[in-house]
Amino acid sequence: MLNRRQFLAASAAPLVFRAKAATAPRRNVLFIAIDDLNDWIGCLGGHPQAKTPNLDRLASQGVLFSNAHCAAPLCNPSRASVMTSVRPSTSGVYDNNQPFRLSTVTKNTVTLPQLLKQHGYRALGAGKIYHSEFPDPESWDDYWPSLRQTKPGSPLLEPLPANGVPGSGNFDWGALPNPDEEMGDYQVVSWVADQLAKKRNDPMFLACGIYRPHLPWFVPKKYFDLFPLATIQLPEVNEQDLDDVPPMAKEIALRQKDHERITGANKWKEAVQAYLASIAFADAQVGRVLRALEESPQAKDYDVVLWSDHGWHLGEKLHWRKFSLWEESTRNVLMVRAAGGKSGGRCKRPVSLLDIYPTLSELQGIAKPKHVEGQSLAPLLKNPNAERNAPVLTTFGYKNHSLRDERWRYTTYEDGTEELYDHAADPREWKNLASQPEHTQTKQRLAAFFPKRNVAPSPKGKGNGNESDFGSRLP
Repeated sequence: MLNRRQFLAASAAPLVFRAKAATAPRRNVLFIAIDDLNDWIGCLGGHPQAKTPNLDRLASQGVLFSNAHCAAPLCNPSRASVMTSVRPSTSGVYDNNQPFRLSTVTKNTVTLPQLLKQHGYRALGAGKIYHSEFPDPESWDDYWPSLRQTKPGSPLLEPLPANGVPGSGNFDWGALPNPDEEMGDYQVVSWVADQLAKKRNDPMFLACGIYRPHLPWFVPKKYFDLFPLATIQLPEVNEQDLDDVPPMAKEIALRQKDHERITGANKWKEAVQAYLASIAFADAQVGRVLRALEESPQAKDYDVVLWSDHGWHLGEKLHWRKFSLWEESTRNVLMVRAAGGKSGGRCKRPVSLLDIYPTLSELQGIAKPKHVEGQSLAPLLKNPNAERNAPVLTTFGYKNHSLRDERWRYTTYEDGTEELYDHAADPREWKNLASQPEHTQTKQRLAAFFPKRNVAPSPKGKGNGNESDFGSRLP
């Protein structure tokens, strides 16, 4: 039994902790996610016609990670890994129909907003942060439109498909007559702007999920007008690009027949135009968020993280969408503006979206939980040229992995087949070097970083998990 002195000491301890938490200098966090955005932004140079002044401005204010990659090249496992910092190969969450709360590994994992909530933060959000069918209400104090409906609808065109390509399904596009104000993303940003305008005593983790350029590419006509169809430049594509890849990789590239359908209908330029228009619309929404932050009563007290969940093909490797282990799918946008970080920094070190969680915990002086598999980016925020020697891992389905360092991409599939690309000589990944004996040591060096643990796929949730996408199952 405790004596009186011990009892008083034990009773006072939680009060002391809360008092310290309340007075500790915590910075607010603005957490912006953009869906399906590849490197087609001005500061990354992925397409010469991209118009992204707001993204470029934010990048110039902080550190742009030019060699950032997702943990998985599709929405649900990528976003689950961001919010938990747990690899797909550890959690078993590989596909869009697997909520991470059904995984035996991550069912009780403390997510990034939950961690901050435990340390005195209010966790608020709007739009798509988690995969829309699996919103994880326990992560948030408040969400708009609701804890279970993460994004409002947007206008559509009738009749469908608006692009005139038979069999398009959700792979559709068209210029809307509607104003920006009727778009779901605009409404999400308006709610986020309202939160930024409020003076708060407690620190805030504020998440803003922007859905475009996710399919369908329906945005107001003024964004299409920025990119006259006659001037559109197509990606540079090698028509024999799949001749030297393994059968499994070729099946991944061709199984949905998007390239055949779009080029057969002579719609390639239209599709590129629509993607660029959707990016420009998303950039305009980023600009609205940034202006709201600049006008906020606590504008100087925010760290800003902006990321996209994976890349996107527009004909490269004769493939469209994500769902691959090539550069176009794995590379994503990541930029961080934080107190003490370098303004206008550019980091070419390979980094992962898994690294966001431990970065924010370190920036806020919070010990990272034991489950975290990412590495903090804090040293690179101060010095973008700081050493970071490990390659970054992307996983697509069970036992299919790709490693990317500053020079090489090495990919192995479940059946043992492989690809190796030298980005110093072949940035478009046109020549598979995996079978050449002179590269054996390079493969061996990189292979040491493949995960030793590959958990079987976790249970599926209700619904298809694909948000009307064509499915993301591996063959």
